[in-house]
Amino acid sequence: MSTSALPGGTWTLGDLTVTRFGYGAMQLAGPYVMGPPADREGALAVLRAAVDSGITHIDTAHAYGPGFTNELIREALHPYPESLLIATKVGATRDAQGGWPPARRPIDLRHQVYDNLKSLKLDVLDLVNLRLGNAEGPQRESVAEAFETLVELQQQGLIRHLGVSNATEEQVAEARSIAPIVCVQNMYNLAHRHDDKLVDRLAEDGIAYVPFFPLGGFTPLQSSALSAVAARRGATPMSVALAWLLQRSPNILLIPGTSSAAHLRENIAGAGLTLTPEDMAELDAIGR
Repeated sequence: MSTSALPGGTWTLGDLTVTRFGYGAMQLAGPYVMGPPADREGALAVLRAAVDSGITHIDTAHAYGPGFTNELIREALHPYPESLLIATKVGATRDAQGGWPPARRPIDLRHQVYDNLKSLKLDVLDLVNLRLGNAEGPQRESVAEAFETLVELQQQGLIRHLGVSNATEEQVAEARSIAPIVCVQNMYNLAHRHDDKLVDRLAEDGIAYVPFFPLGGFTPLQSSALSAVAARRGATPMSVALAWLLQRSPNILLIPGTSSAAHLRENIAGAGLTLTPEDMAELDAIGR
């Protein structure tokens, strides 16, 4: 499948063109994103299926596993196609209980960048997102020291492009005052619309917005409204939610994750659903 056959077309991240429909690799690790996958061959197969489908944007992190997801990507896809962008994250580590404690001291960030380079077998990371806040969500704090550390690594030639994740609007602005960013990766979906204005402002400036948890946090009432539109269109709620995101704004890039090649193909087909203006209006009311 060519990139033009994927829903949403393409977007330019800095000097790199990627498919708006991408793939998030977090689910390839074991339970709670810890340890190896139960089905290693299946995990390798879904990565190869993603690239074979035309996807040119894969999202990962050394913290997934930790290390196992990146190793799977390396085994399945290295040497990487020139068109493939692998985005990774730094700013959090893992503890023995499976938690995600923040790790944003300069020494922590340098170690994480080197870990990603080694586990992915790369000399340069295409895109590194600085993960802010904690597992509860964004937290108000300065990003200057951490982001300046990544800028130094970028100047050393280890990172091509920078972004921020789990960030407040103020943190996005602070990061942009230090160096250019090409994307913001935050929680956003039909039920959680707190970043609506940010999505639009970033679109005006040519910066991508990459939502995670496309079906997270729905109340029963909101879920019923989504299911009603899905039933009317003969589609699944996930398909409608993904299609809404692609049609919400041209700078939104999708990275739905799955450990199944068949489910990956279902996600691609579902995201290609064309929603009518009436569908969009009804769906827009869910998160208002």
